[in-house]
Amino acid sequence: MDFSLIGANIVKLITTYWKVFLIDGVTKTLQFTCIAVVLGAILGTFVAMLKMSKLGIVRFLASVYIEVIRGTPILLQLYVFYFVLPEILPFLELSQFMWVAIAMCVNSGAYVSEVIRSGIQAVDKGQTEAARSLGLSKSQTMMRIVLPQAIRNILPALGNEFIMILKETSLASTFFLGDLMTSHKIVSGATYLQLESLLIVGTIYLCITFPLSKLVAWFEKKMSNDKSYKARKHINWPNKRQKRGDYKVEF
Repeated sequence: MDFSLIGANIVKLITTYWKVFLIDGVTKTLQFTCIAVVLGAILGTFVAMLKMSKLGIVRFLASVYIEVIRGTPILLQLYVFYFVLPEILPFLELSQFMWVAIAMCVNSGAYVSEVIRSGIQAVDKGQTEAARSLGLSKSQTMMRIVLPQAIRNILPALGNEFIMILKETSLASTFFLGDLMTSHKIVSGATYLQLESLLIVGTIYLCITFPLSKLVAWFEKKMSNDKSYKARKHINWPNKRQKRGDYKVEF
């Protein structure tokens, strides 16, 4: 391999196949990611509530789902959803894209459920007891007291889950569904330039995930700062007649 030609080959691939990489590949990758994270968050919330249920059989079923999904490779799950379930459930008539997206949603839901459950259980039990003593029902306590506080713990973890799913969409290339790694297969198959194509795809993934990871880290730091969180709610902002240093922060 002549490494001196790598730069020129990369420029050639970008100018010739930029639509395959940036439009087709990135679009499909983001579609997979958004569907998996949104539906996974909904499914994960439902499973988290089941896991915290007082009924033993309900907790058992939720635990089985979580352990099976987390204990098996995601590629195996993709194979089951892509090859097996369409044969068992032919009346659904879903596209190959949707079967893979659902598989990633089910996988994400198992991890998100544990994130949500731990975020809810991290809220001080005294908050729940105080709300119940004031006459709030269980649902009102959960919606008005517990969840608003749990969200501070949950959102940063969901951001990390988004990044993880974004990278795991590369497994969809196994079924040639148009994601970024599929773009690599198309381009490298047409040009026989494997390394250059991989470098382009890797750079695109890095350009997407690196800013997202920094944003999540900043958001996590901001949300974990109890002092700034409380101050936003309890600052007595100065009026026009007050000077800039005359307002108070109450805790």
